[in-house]
Amino acid sequence: MRVRYDTILLDADNTLLDFTRSEHDALLDCLAARGLDRNAPSTEEAIACYAAINDGWWKRLERRETTRAELAVGRFADFITAWGLDCDAASLARNYMDTLATKSFLVDGALPFCEHLHPHCRLYLITNGTTYIQHGRWDPTPLAPLFRGVFISQDVGADKPSRAYFDYVTARIPDFDPARTLVVGDSLSSDVQGGINAGLDTCWYNPRGKQAPDGLPVTYICAGFDDIENVIFDRCSGKEGST
Repeated sequence: MRVRYDTILLDADNTLLDFTRSEHDALLDCLAARGLDRNAPSTEEAIACYAAINDGWWKRLERRETTRAELAVGRFADFITAWGLDCDAASLARNYMDTLATKSFLVDGALPFCEHLHPHCRLYLITNGTTYIQHGRWDPTPLAPLFRGVFISQDVGADKPSRAYFDYVTARIPDFDPARTLVVGDSLSSDVQGGINAGLDTCWYNPRGKQAPDGLPVTYICAGFDDIENVIFDRCSGKEGST
């Protein structure tokens, strides 16, 4: 079997780990502890409101417009204001983060995908996040033993998509060959842009079939894990826009 890429830098959240479910369940627990009905439609609306606010804060962090400490509390301050809650933002933030660290779920198909790659490729996890939360969610999974390294942005001291993050990662991979390395992730702004910044081929994991923006030189766009395997094992015919 021909292997086109034998070093794979894989994103964690919503690529291998189901962050959407983890976020939902952690926030549900925190809101229920503060008296919100778990089954009320308004609770689901509140979680959707928080998710949108949180995503906005992470995009600001990627653009270096805020700090990690400001993000940790600021997103909850905004959520409390938006939803009219009567609680302390710092307390809710601590409760949420501790709860999130216990919520570990895999994306469907992630385990067989990594098991198929493991005998042929060196797998490394690349993730933006808080160290104890990411380890709390990652370490118990059956994926963890298949990976040779885990690079969490808080440990690195830089976040994806910065060149500093990827320089740190690639400097710590033995015999690193950029021509045989593929960055795989669901985020265009974090994973794909980061890989492009580092001069690496990129694979946008795009199971929802979103439209790629014009002008972004994504090497591959893949709807599922089978498609990504075809890229890695050189079963597809071309590069740009492969699916």
